[in-house]
Amino acid sequence: MLSLYSPGNSLIHRIPAWIKLLALCLCGTTVMFISAWPILGGALGLIGTAYIIARIPIDTLWRISRAVLFFIALIVCFQWVFSSGHLAAIVGLRILFLIAAANLLTLTTTMSDLVSTVETILSPLTRLGIRPDRVGIAVSLTLRFIPVLIEQGSRIREAQAARRVKAPLTFLVPLIIRTLRMADGVGEALEVRSSLGDSCGRRNIPDTMNPLNAVQVSPKGAP
Repeated sequence: MLSLYSPGNSLIHRIPAWIKLLALCLCGTTVMFISAWPILGGALGLIGTAYIIARIPIDTLWRISRAVLFFIALIVCFQWVFSSGHLAAIVGLRILFLIAAANLLTLTTTMSDLVSTVETILSPLTRLGIRPDRVGIAVSLTLRFIPVLIEQGSRIREAQAARRVKAPLTFLVPLIIRTLRMADGVGEALEVRSSLGDSCGRRNIPDTMNPLNAVQVSPKGAP
């Protein structure tokens, strides 16, 4: 199964998942109240230092960030034209920091640890009718689809490059269609899981019925 996790034994990798998740929430909230670009730049530099400590390969970082950088550039240009250069710099640095911090969490934390941490944190809310296992599935699916969409986009670009196609719509249309097909496959897998009943348990479901593998298993999810 595709994952954003980059195996390693660095200090960042060894930090418990709940500490990294808490740090991400606190830093992400704090950065939204900072309007001084030197401070934001320093915070972004600290994240870069954390990447160096974690020994994240440059090619891995570029592979998961190149698509996002394009949209960040569009947002910064929009703010520059319709607002001011200062606000554009602040918005751009904030988004870069949030994305870099979130990527650092997923690159240094296994999906099982992250999902287990989320379920543990939400376990006291079961009295309110909240199902931590379902929230864990939602988190897993979100993380699962990120590398899948990146891979699908790369395949479409390679096919277009081979055919010398450069029109933007020829990239967006097949990407949307493939995404909808994958979502349909995941929906069918979740429906099958639900029909099995809660007695089966999320981790006791066969791989072919696991919604995390729906993209690979379902014929409709095939590229």
